[in-house]
Amino acid sequence: MEVEDPLEIEIDIREYIDTLKRWLWLVVLTALLAGGAAYFFSTQQPSVYRATGKLFILQAPVTGGSGGTADYAAIAASERLAQTYAELIKTQPVMERVAQNLGLSMTPSQLAGRIHASPVQETSLIEVSVQDYDPQRAADIANEVMRVFILQNQALQASRYAASKENLQRELAAIQAEMEKTRAQLDGLGDPSTPEGLAERQRLEALLAQYRSSYATLLRSYEDVRLAEARTTDNVYIAEVATPNPVPVAPRTKLNTLLATFLGALLAIAAIFAKEALDDSVKSGEQATAITKVPVIGSVGVIKGRHRASKLITAHNPRSPVAESFRLLRTNVEFAEITAPVRTLVVTSSGPEEGKSTTAANLAIALAQAGRRVLLVDADLRRPAIHRFFRKANTRGLTTALLQPRRPVTAHIVESGIQGLSLMTSGPTPPNPAELLGSKRMKELLEALQNHADIVVLDTPPLLALADTHLLARMCDATLIVVDVGKTKMQALKAAVEQLHQYDVRVLGLTLNRVSKRRTVYYLQYEYTSHYAADTGRGWLPWRNGRKKQREPAVEG
Repeated sequence: MEVEDPLEIEIDIREYIDTLKRWLWLVVLTALLAGGAAYFFSTQQPSVYRATGKLFILQAPVTGGSGGTADYAAIAASERLAQTYAELIKTQPVMERVAQNLGLSMTPSQLAGRIHASPVQETSLIEVSVQDYDPQRAADIANEVMRVFILQNQALQASRYAASKENLQRELAAIQAEMEKTRAQLDGLGDPSTPEGLAERQRLEALLAQYRSSYATLLRSYEDVRLAEARTTDNVYIAEVATPNPVPVAPRTKLNTLLATFLGALLAIAAIFAKEALDDSVKSGEQATAITKVPVIGSVGVIKGRHRASKLITAHNPRSPVAESFRLLRTNVEFAEITAPVRTLVVTSSGPEEGKSTTAANLAIALAQAGRRVLLVDADLRRPAIHRFFRKANTRGLTTALLQPRRPVTAHIVESGIQGLSLMTSGPTPPNPAELLGSKRMKELLEALQNHADIVVLDTPPLLALADTHLLARMCDATLIVVDVGKTKMQALKAAVEQLHQYDVRVLGLTLNRVSKRRTVYYLQYEYTSHYAADTGRGWLPWRNGRKKQREPAVEG
């Protein structure tokens, strides 16, 4: 069975935690807005009061069965009866009579919506609750509902045997009338002396005896019906009268506010993770290595600052954690030279505005600080940036060196103001950058530049946008790809690396840009002070001498 690597689990958990921390402001804001809205609407709602009464059901005994069967039947019948009565309480006839008796201006359905009837578990009780804006009216409605239901239930129960009793009473009355008639005839006959009179008297006496026997039989049947009615009738009584409750049951302002706050935070978290799941940008070095099979050799944090010159953090704030990250990148580049020398290094990215120029400039400074002779070349002939970082004129540079082969290379190189670092800006923008960068003259120029530096660092255009970088990468020793965490698309990065491999270009590695503080190696180990320039009272640039140290700047494209 395959066992998950604990380190991978830890990394995944850390990514989730970092995501939550990055969007914590949104979670808090959404929770506060949801809770505030719930509190406002709850306080605007009128108070609702509840009155509760109880009905007791005296159920007729269940016949049939014996022992456990009878007990089970009785329990099942009791539960069904209680549930049935709970539903009958809210029927339209009951609601109409209650509204009529109390003079309520509500329809039966509106009144039923305020009433809740439910059996009390394991008892013969039904709880009748009424909610209303007036506590007294809630109690009055609850009591009237119970009273009207009892009356209608009695009428319903009585109707079951009414026809039989009425028929028996009618037959009893008819026989009694015949008996009275027969007695009257006997009284009128008197004491007959003739044989005919005696025979008539005997006939009337026999008829009267027959009537009395029939009357007794019908009377017994009537009593049996009454007894059956008493045995099978379910009686309902009021067990507890509803009383006004001065404490409102709604709105529950505190509960509503807490629930809305919790749900707001939960929805915000769900939306954040949904956005992260749909976002196909590179979010970590592990992810970048997994899709490209290229190792990450550098990880740089965010450099804050508006101007490009302020982003040369390795020069004006060398003790900062970000500057230390560039020194770590420099060390990894030097380690790569063990297998094969790197005299010309292309710095590029898969797309625009991903920090390649800033990375190239700071890496060149870090290499120069290590005592090496470094030449930084701006080979982005479409959107040059190096001259803005170092505040140099762009009247001469790479294009003039390519177009004026008879002039010495040094004529197109300018000093940066940093010991060991020279610059070759892009020069005037040409109409055909790809032709110039892919020309034989460019290859000869690269060979010439290596005579004036230990390593030549070239800032080049994005890989996927143009063919310029592919042409240069084939002429150089290695290529370094800058990955902007949270911006560079995974598919774009994968395509860029695959294109370089197709051109048989040596990809030195990936360097992550704008990495969160927790995921930068040196951020996790050191917390350098950033007062170097302030302590010395001077900066490395001439125009910074004697000036107050600015805020720590950050990397952009």
